[in-house]
Amino acid sequence: MGRQVRRTDPARRGVLKFTATQLAGAFVIDLEPIVDDRGFFARTWCGDELAQHGLVANLAQASLSSNRTRGTLRGMHYAAEPHPETKIVSCIRGAIFDVIVDLRSGPTQCKWFGLELSAANHRMLYIPVGFAHGFLTLADDTEVSYMISERYDASCARGVRYSDPAFEIQWPSSPTEISQRDATYPDFAR
Repeated sequence: MGRQVRRTDPARRGVLKFTATQLAGAFVIDLEPIVDDRGFFARTWCGDELAQHGLVANLAQASLSSNRTRGTLRGMHYAAEPHPETKIVSCIRGAIFDVIVDLRSGPTQCKWFGLELSAANHRMLYIPVGFAHGFLTLADDTEVSYMISERYDASCARGVRYSDPAFEIQWPSSPTEISQRDATYPDFAR
């Protein structure tokens, strides 16, 4: 039997840690792992914990994005009514610079938030309805996991241009791979 490397408070075992971003409703989620000499075990989704924080706790679909090369940009995507999506995004292999842009009317409209998500840091980003989402891969062979509140409906799929001057997103580097669709989305109309 292995010895335990780090003990966690039994009342906090497996609990998710939510940190609000400067954009209302968006949260960085950190794991509270249970660690021993084998590695760790951690909860990555819990409807009860999301609901306790007043967040959408529906899980209708899970998706995976596989990206071969560093510098691949996907985004900026969102789903319009009547099937808008709330997402929890994590990077399960490699690393990404993950970005959200607030498209809702109000004081933070067109403001963005970005952070590194990686297989090493195990962080997740909770993205509420009203945000566009995209990422730039920081490593080859990167995989991104999505937990989504609504079933995908192609008729609701929308996007805005990743380089729209209204957003002023500061990407860590220029994309080397991007789809024609993502490269030619229109600028955001306020």
